[in-house]
Amino acid sequence: MSSGDEIIRVEEVYKIFGPQPRGRAFDLVRAGLKKNEVHDRTGHVVGLNNVNFSVKQGEIFVVMGLSGSGKSTAIRTVNKLLDTTHGQVVVDGTDVQKLDGKALQSFRRTMTGMVFQHFALFPHRSVIDNVGYGLKVQGVSKSKRDAASLKALALTGLDSYASYAPSQLSGGMQQRVGLARALAADPPILLMDEAFSALDPLIRRQMQDEMMDIQNQLHKTILFITHDLNEALRIGDRVCIMKDGEVVQIGTPEEILTQPATGYVAEFVQDVDQGRVIEVREIMVTPSPISSGDALSSAMSALGDRAGAFCCDTDGKPTQVLTTGDGIRVSGMGGTLTDALRDDFAVCGQNQTLNEVYAAAGKGIPIAVVDDNGVLIGNLDPRHIMEEMGRVESLIDNFEREVFM
Repeated sequence: MSSGDEIIRVEEVYKIFGPQPRGRAFDLVRAGLKKNEVHDRTGHVVGLNNVNFSVKQGEIFVVMGLSGSGKSTAIRTVNKLLDTTHGQVVVDGTDVQKLDGKALQSFRRTMTGMVFQHFALFPHRSVIDNVGYGLKVQGVSKSKRDAASLKALALTGLDSYASYAPSQLSGGMQQRVGLARALAADPPILLMDEAFSALDPLIRRQMQDEMMDIQNQLHKTILFITHDLNEALRIGDRVCIMKDGEVVQIGTPEEILTQPATGYVAEFVQDVDQGRVIEVREIMVTPSPISSGDALSSAMSALGDRAGAFCCDTDGKPTQVLTTGDGIRVSGMGGTLTDALRDDFAVCGQNQTLNEVYAAAGKGIPIAVVDDNGVLIGNLDPRHIMEEMGRVESLIDNFEREVFM
């Protein structure tokens, strides 16, 4: 299976908790009744209501929602810690919900590693023995599981603590041990259920950074559960927002922030720092380079509604910029294009966030967006940064007005 192919598919999945999950409660859910209505009429709890999503190999797919949204129920159907009431959960071609006994046990050991909110470490075992416990259960020799455990601990920066007891480690370090334990068996899929929720904010952010660093090395498929939208938008390649057992919206962090599908999603994103999520590529415009040999009047005409245009060398790399203000000033003095060109512009990449270029934008000079080789691929107008942030805030305000009218 190549990177980017679907590896997990959750299709029309329902999960109802109660003595008769496939009885009247299921019929009412299928008929369109909501979670509270089904509970009032039957006493059953709807955990998942027609949930559909797929996860691509190598991506971090985040399922986000408040308590009772169904996010943790969803992840537990992927390794059959919970049976579904209806629907399919297919992992790498295997219908997981049909597995049982040794087949299910083998699937859990070889395909998935799970990291929980609470560290669940054995207090009487050393760090290295905790990390290698899953391999021990599989019958792997002591020397091989220690080697695998040390490799996993090195990824989390804890190889020098291998002989320590869990009680000698901080909370953040203990969570790293839990992550190393999941990595030790080298499963293709990591299931992380509120893995960082018990940590202090600073340690939590450090763990997010470390996980993304590890992901850049290993390219695992990660299904990550959280109640924190900031965390979801920070680490997720795509984010699935759930409410009352239903999927409300699935999209990239940028799509979730800039195109909220409902007032519920808009309410979540209203307090998010948009500049930390929106990337330059979202608002840059196609460049229209000018030549330093052009007449100033023709160069000014070529600007159109851009705040400026760049001159490039023979390799397509920006060398100078003409701004509207400089063009008008120099033209009024009878000068040439050469007099109006300046070289004190900033350069950025298309995947940088607006926050990362905000200081440069404060100069009021267009920013050159370049590829990895330094070739000009976009113009970033400082004005467009503020317009985009204002557009998102206006969109959210409109949702709020609809809710309260």
